[in-house]
Amino acid sequence: MWLDDEVKGKILHKLTRAGKFEHSHTAVENLQKGFPKDMIGEVKDMVNNLKKEGILIVKPTSYGEQVSINLDLKEKVLEYIKLFLDKKD
Repeated sequence: MWLDDEVKGKILHKLTRAGKFEHSHTAVENLQKGFPKDMIGEVKDMVNNLKKEGILIVKPTSYGEQVSINLDLKEKVLEYIKLFLDKKD
């Protein structure tokens, strides 16, 4: 069973490994990859929560919504990632 903050941590861990900060974006649809199929709805909810918190910067494009990590909130990003990594161990 995943906690909400652990799901957020996995999403942010994935984005940091791919270098998606500030001006480097990825499609929102890519964030659900790597999660079990039964968690897709929860992942979408957590992506929306991260956008509301200001952690994910949204860039609307003609080909869909793109997101990147807001470096101004890197302490919070690191907290979420630590929760995810602690779960992995």
